[in-house]
Amino acid sequence: MLNERVVYLNGEYRPWDEANVHIMSHSFGRGSAIFEVIGFHETPAGPAVFRLDEYVTRFRKSASLLEMEPPLTTGELHEAVLETIRRNGLKSGVIKMMGFYPEIVFSILPSRRRFQVAVFVLDPAEDLEETTQTDGRGVTAFVSRWRRLDPQTVPIEAKVAANYMNGIVARTEARNLGFDYAILLDTQGCLAEGGTESLFLVREGRLLTPSLGTIMNSITRKTVLTVAETMGIGTFAGRLDPGALNEAEEIFFSGTVNKLLPVRQVGERILEEVPGPVTRRLSERMAAITSGRDAQFQGWLFPA
Repeated sequence: MLNERVVYLNGEYRPWDEANVHIMSHSFGRGSAIFEVIGFHETPAGPAVFRLDEYVTRFRKSASLLEMEPPLTTGELHEAVLETIRRNGLKSGVIKMMGFYPEIVFSILPSRRRFQVAVFVLDPAEDLEETTQTDGRGVTAFVSRWRRLDPQTVPIEAKVAANYMNGIVARTEARNLGFDYAILLDTQGCLAEGGTESLFLVREGRLLTPSLGTIMNSITRKTVLTVAETMGIGTFAGRLDPGALNEAEEIFFSGTVNKLLPVRQVGERILEEVPGPVTRRLSERMAAITSGRDAQFQGWLFPA
């Protein structure tokens, strides 16, 4: 089905097979491509993008942190995303928005600061035969030997391809040891996040998550905290010792695709009730919000 998809590329809408750059391009060879992965969902009013404004803002923040010059305004990026959805005719799926240097460069620095933009829209199950782990059983995880990138080495808030080698090596280690996901500590030894996921713990009915500073400024994480507070669930964002994993009654990851992904096992510890009551309540509320059935958060949906 991918060959039927339409792609936004540098101001034009092109067939999927024409979305190409040279292998020697700077962003391929140096990992300098920035990106966002965004969900869009079926609602009674048609497909709608979840928190598009936040994702576009973060995309532009990544560009700013890396001194990259965007070719499009915020409004133009919004329209490129919405029009790409319309041209592909999907009711729900994922969007990948990328900013990249197409020029062939051998030097470590790009030849210019202005980059090009591409927007892809697809259904991972239909187009890539990838299934999301949302069957309710939960996933397994362990604490990786790899540490989260230190904020004094690179701008960790930038969603740039090169930074994701950190998550790749951790997830590879997890797979080799028979686990689904990895949990990374920061360089000070506190809990940070998963390879591409935010981490949440529930203890005595209270929602705990590592604080910003050594983790990605996740939009789904911010959403979960906001929703929890409106539901009367207490929240805490701060420094968490790895021992908190042994004290938590519930553990889950959050991210764009799965929203909330319950964890049934961490290392040798098996959790008793998965998903737990707090995770279940939050998952149900998030499903109502993204499907357009929650009037309180209608402003988070951008109809295509």
